[in-house]
Amino acid sequence: MSSQALTPFHIAFPVDDLDAARAFYGSTLGCPEGRSSARWIDFDLFGHQIVAHLKPSSGAPAHHNPVDGHDVPIPHFGVVLPMETWEALAARLRNAGISFIIEPYIRFKGEVGEQATMFFLDPAGNALEFKAFVDIGQLFAK
Repeated sequence: MSSQALTPFHIAFPVDDLDAARAFYGSTLGCPEGRSSARWIDFDLFGHQIVAHLKPSSGAPAHHNPVDGHDVPIPHFGVVLPMETWEALAARLRNAGISFIIEPYIRFKGEVGEQATMFFLDPAGNALEFKAFVDIGQLFAK
């Protein structure tokens, strides 16, 4: 991929309660709501289009992979934010009483790819990760 300006991504994901999704993404995370129907809701997640689609819960167990001494939930999605925005979001989530799967911390400290990260679940059990780099040039560093 080139280093041209980023374009918004789109992701559609299942939720089992649209009202709970609306409260979590709209109020807790502060995502402006876009279009919606009785079966889905568009949200603006830091300039990206995410769509919560109504689907009954499957009850399937979550999968995890080890990363930096933590069990990272798979699948997950989120956004790479500027550090100040990440810090403000972490504080907002703490103030809202969100239970973290992985508390906000610095991963790979002193190594290539050092980053701030945090993981938590939405009300439907979808895992989200938000991260930040002091040096965004480290995003794809090997």
